[in-house]
Amino acid sequence: MQAGLLVLILGGGLVILALRLRSEATRRSSARAGYFDRIAPMMRDLRRAVSPTGFARVSGRIEGVETDLQAVPDTLTYRKLPALWLLVTQPAALPVSQRVHLMARPRGIEPFSAFDTLPHQTLLPEGFPHDATLRSERPLSPGDAALLARHRAVFADARVKELVISPKGLRITWLADEAERGRYLLFREAEMGRTPLAPQTLAPLLAALAGLRADILDEAAAERKCA
Repeated sequence: MQAGLLVLILGGGLVILALRLRSEATRRSSARAGYFDRIAPMMRDLRRAVSPTGFARVSGRIEGVETDLQAVPDTLTYRKLPALWLLVTQPAALPVSQRVHLMARPRGIEPFSAFDTLPHQTLLPEGFPHDATLRSERPLSPGDAALLARHRAVFADARVKELVISPKGLRITWLADEAERGRYLLFREAEMGRTPLAPQTLAPLLAALAGLRADILDEAAAERKCA
């Protein structure tokens, strides 16, 4: 009799655990798919997708500028907590001569970047973050160097990971979330992105890209006028 009761109790516990795990999985899927729900109303011609990781991806025009937002989980870490990276990309042709990546604290395994494929590395002058690395397709021109110097304040935000400038557009990569240390160390749970991205969080990144784009276009216009 006692053995049967024990089996019933254990069975009931397993059922409760299974239901709890299913509920948590449902909440996780919903949170990931809705990560950009507070940003979506800001976008014209909105396009939605869901990546294989379950996180949302949205594209559309914000204040007239084509903008693509991705949330990319990074669990390929060593002695680091898993991270969720926000990629803010504005894919529009720009009058720059090459692709340039400025990366803070590169580890060589960033899943969101082609930083390591670029052949030329430049020693950064004083004023840039001491732990940042600059790579490009070719040695920097004086104009390239001056442009980067004018916008190095982007990295005043320690959560900015990478700035990309290319003929195809601009990108800022920003640390959106990290796994909770205790749960990750004990249970290897890396739950991230439970709270939708807030418009006020995105605003400074968009402002930084807008200033950079305006500077590039103004410089190109000045060069054409002098030519």
